[in-house]
Amino acid sequence: MDADWIEAVAARARVHAALGDPARLSIVDRLALGDASPGELGQELGLATNLFAHHMKILHEAGVVERHRSEGDRRRTYLRLMPGSLDRLLPAPLRRAPRVVFVCTHNSARSQLAAALWRRRSAVPAASAGTVPAQRVNPQAVELARRHGLNLDTARTTHLHDVLRPDDLVVAVCDSAHEQLGDRDRLHWSIPDPVRADTDAAFEHAFTDITGRIDRLAPAIQSPQE
Repeated sequence: MDADWIEAVAARARVHAALGDPARLSIVDRLALGDASPGELGQELGLATNLFAHHMKILHEAGVVERHRSEGDRRRTYLRLMPGSLDRLLPAPLRRAPRVVFVCTHNSARSQLAAALWRRRSAVPAASAGTVPAQRVNPQAVELARRHGLNLDTARTTHLHDVLRPDDLVVAVCDSAHEQLGDRDRLHWSIPDPVRADTDAAFEHAFTDITGRIDRLAPAIQSPQE
């Protein structure tokens, strides 16, 4: 047999084995829709610290979950699914929402791109906002959107308080916004800020990351009328 094929099958088997425990499957189901800190996730799932660490070790070794440090509070870390690790293994639709609001700090790049991509992928309405809005949408984000067939030419930045409605599903697409939102129910996507890096590669990486996450989330969100 071809060595690459054998290794691919072995990798798939490790993923299936890692998911063969109810606690680990619960962790993955939760991370399929948004990132979380170890403390948040362990508490949410009712898992003791040592047991949670054991499950995370298995998921990490199987290439399912990775950990990275917050760009906001550098003392915190967040867990996220490895891109592509669960293709065709994600859960069925989980939530209903009349609208999805993507939030980042300045509402100048990630949240604007996420809302534009969402509108192309889902019939559920979308908006974007910032906790500390910039004066304008970042020109590199506008150009990136144009290259990928999206239009941000007339997009404007907006404060979260001027956008948010009680029944909205909030998706924080940066660590700082997530950490500023308090007790508000939300999903969290820990996506590095491309504006901070200020390179084409960083913007493309953010776009690819957001696209993959929206492809996972969109089938899981339905309008209340459906």
